[in-house]
Amino acid sequence: MPEINPSARLDPSQVDDRRASGRGGGAVIAGAGGGVGLIILIVAMLLGVNPLPDGSTLPTTSNAPTTASNSATDNCQVGADAATQEDCRIVVYVNSIQSFWSEEYKRRGGQYQSSRTVLFSGGTDTACGSATSAVGPFYCPLDKVVYLDLSFFNDLRGRLGAQGGPFAEAYVLAHEYGHHIQDLEGVLDRIGNDREGPTSAAVRAELQADCFAGVWASQAVRTGFLTRLTPADIADGLDAAAAVGDDRLQRRAQGRVSPETWTHGSSAQRQRWFTTGYESGQVDACDTFGNRL
Repeated sequence: MPEINPSARLDPSQVDDRRASGRGGGAVIAGAGGGVGLIILIVAMLLGVNPLPDGSTLPTTSNAPTTASNSATDNCQVGADAATQEDCRIVVYVNSIQSFWSEEYKRRGGQYQSSRTVLFSGGTDTACGSATSAVGPFYCPLDKVVYLDLSFFNDLRGRLGAQGGPFAEAYVLAHEYGHHIQDLEGVLDRIGNDREGPTSAAVRAELQADCFAGVWASQAVRTGFLTRLTPADIADGLDAAAAVGDDRLQRRAQGRVSPETWTHGSSAQRQRWFTTGYESGQVDACDTFGNRL
């Protein structure tokens, strides 16, 4: 597993904990009826803009997320805390990812706009609408927040057949923060209604987020929050990327592959673009819109 710097000072304010809040939009997505399984497996895994493929927002009772208290994550003060608390490992990854992007923006003469990660259980309200665990991890551009129910990693290891090591968690978070970068840079605006198909803008955006995740992985130790990533860690990330490829998910869900409905790219593409980012270590290598997929 990734070796965390035990003396690294953590910033738990970057991760909000809503798991004990009891808020939920549980009925909203669950109301999709028999199609909810397909939403879980195909549409919603690691999606970028919001939980609906047509770009609309979900029904909601509020226009912005309710202020959350950190509770459990408040205990995450130094890297050593991650040895005993999974929540603190999430804080370490989020801190490292945002530290990388902050330095990258500074290097390019810009200023990075920080994003929070919200941990929830069952359901929560977002500026994009009410969401449930069925949606999977996602980034909402309307409030610029990453949303994550940690039970997703159980599904990743179980139903989706991934190895699910700790670095799989880091890959998922780095991918979602890749969407935050796309939001800041206006890339998400390029998707429009081009949301399905093997060369669609949606697929290109997802593969670029995978590449951004790989770039962070290549620089993760330099952020000071991790002291070492092993080949086994990178293999866990690649395995997670493959587990959520459209072809693999469709084959599991419906017994056949329908490239014309892809929204994220194939397992091989997701692995290839993560590898491109990791091996190059360069954000400029992640031009999925200008290169063949």
